Amino acid sequence: MKRVLPFSSFEFLIAWRYLRAKRSEGGISVMTLISMIGIALAVAALIIVLAVRSGFRTEFVDAILGANAHVTVFEYNVDPQNGKLNYAIKNYNALTEKIAKVPGVKRAAPIIRNQVMANSADFNTGVVVYGISLDNLKSIPNIAGSDRGQGNIDDFENGVAIGVGVAKSLRLDLGDRIKLISPNGIQTAFGISPRVKSFTVSYIFSAGHYEIDQTRLYMTFKDAQSFFDREGLADEIEVFIDEPELVERFEPSLKKLISENVIIETWRDYAGGFLRALAIEDNVMLVIMIVLILLSTMNIISGLIMLVKNKGKDIGILRTMGLTRGSILRIFFLCGAGIGLVGTVLGVIVGILFVLNIDAIFSVVNYVSGGEVWDPSIRGIYHLPSELRGVDVLKAVGISLSLSFVITIFPARRAARMDPVEALRNE
Repeated sequence: MKRVLPFSSFEFLIAWRYLRAKRSEGGISVMTLISMIGIALAVAALIIVLAVRSGFRTEFVDAILGANAHVTVFEYNVDPQNGKLNYAIKNYNALTEKIAKVPGVKRAAPIIRNQVMANSADFNTGVVVYGISLDNLKSIPNIAGSDRGQGNIDDFENGVAIGVGVAKSLRLDLGDRIKLISPNGIQTAFGISPRVKSFTVSYIFSAGHYEIDQTRLYMTFKDAQSFFDREGLADEIEVFIDEPELVERFEPSLKKLISENVIIETWRDYAGGFLRALAIEDNVMLVIMIVLILLSTMNIISGLIMLVKNKGKDIGILRTMGLTRGSILRIFFLCGAGIGLVGTVLGVIVGILFVLNIDAIFSVVNYVSGGEVWDPSIRGIYHLPSELRGVDVLKAVGISLSLSFVITIFPARRAARMDPVEALRNE
């Protein structure tokens, strides 16, 4: 007898006839439809979750790296008079030039940083003041390239630059005056007198991160030295590098260059906790989505078991005609695999369309709910981000097809093991 090759055309033909058969003919058309819809929805949900996960991390990291130093260098010295640590950097120009020569450094700049109270009329808020030169401010991507900003950044030296959140809290606009109050003021006979000075708002920016927009104010480096009594000093040196995601590789080369009384902090030191929490949440969501797909593929088992039971006579006839157990197994495997494949394809289409139109969909949800569904004060960014990546789509497809194929084997083996004589006798 001529040997039949696995997955021959007649096996596909029989499997196709079983799948499209009417219920009266012993088919599972309704169960097939339910299984496909379940798998499609599960795959679409997985793609959406993976896209939002990727988008959220990218958006958060871009907001952090686009407005904050990738590496911050502090220098500490012991004050001989009182024995206290002093974090002021005296030779900041020389140290900045030395750091700027390190391979991989894009820019290094001395910074004055302090916290003050900001006031305008009856409104008050706390702000973090950064003293920086105009050229260095223009090199910060999310500040200089702010799409929600107001004014001209070249006017920065004529006043101060504030975040849109600060402007909103203090009801400020371009050209208005903002009063800064520092509790670390001048020592007088009656105690410490706070430093108070007014500045003109010359530029309003949006860094894309809620917390930065709500708390940050930039003034010129010289004005900051004067206001905080830091003449000839800098508080820190901020460093921007070419590959911030690989900042761990950059640290050793920087530590070899500078002295022992220097502290180095990277952007991962202050944002690492959030990124680790985000990674844990991502893994949990991935597991939940996999379980959801697994539950959806369980419908394939129930459908195939019904099909095997209804097609007992057909199996007996096919076996007596010479079909091997392998052929029977492959026929019913193709039935289940076909359901999983079609459901996966539909899920991919739905998931991709949802991700590509997520802003419009979320706007509708926000309108129907009658309020702000997305609160930037909690999540830190202004909108629900999504990033459709090919690797995420392939991951969803691989998980769905793998589970569908594995699940299908069990009822297919049951059909292959069926005794043809018993099957025909029961009929």
